[in-house]
Amino acid sequence: MVTLWGELPEGMKETPSRVVKYWVEMSQGIGVDPSESLSKVFDCGYDQVVIEKGIPFTSLCEHHLLPFYGVAHIGYIPNQKVVGLSKLPRVLEVLATQPQIQERLTEQMGDLIFDKLSCKGVVVILEAEHNCMSCRGVKKHGVKTITSCLRGVFMTDSAARAEVLNLIKG
Repeated sequence: MVTLWGELPEGMKETPSRVVKYWVEMSQGIGVDPSESLSKVFDCGYDQVVIEKGIPFTSLCEHHLLPFYGVAHIGYIPNQKVVGLSKLPRVLEVLATQPQIQERLTEQMGDLIFDKLSCKGVVVILEAEHNCMSCRGVKKHGVKTITSCLRGVFMTDSAARAEVLNLIKG
């Protein structure tokens, strides 16, 4: 392939198609309703904390179109109904594959789980490294941004909040 700069090196000849595939993959959540993953619940009478921790995710910063990546910790107290364990990572995947900011992603997760599952409480904590901070601008590598969203009993009951945060930390 000949460009304005001459012949492309061998390793770059398929780069344009790889870039297109990347953008499709990183934005596949646009227009997808994340609540669909939470539509099937199971009535099991369980009303204690359920936590999924260390769920990896990658998202695209809407300000710089650079990736940020990290792990999510999601906990909730069901109101007698639970959702399949794979569903919380699926919701995260849909929301993370929309250009985002970490703060909004955290709140969207918490609000969606709290509202859709009618649970007693929700906690969502995201820990992420942003390439817009490490590759440009201040160029600080390894900086983790931590955001949290607390809903329901985790906002009002300090003992419940302490319990779930200790379980996530431990």
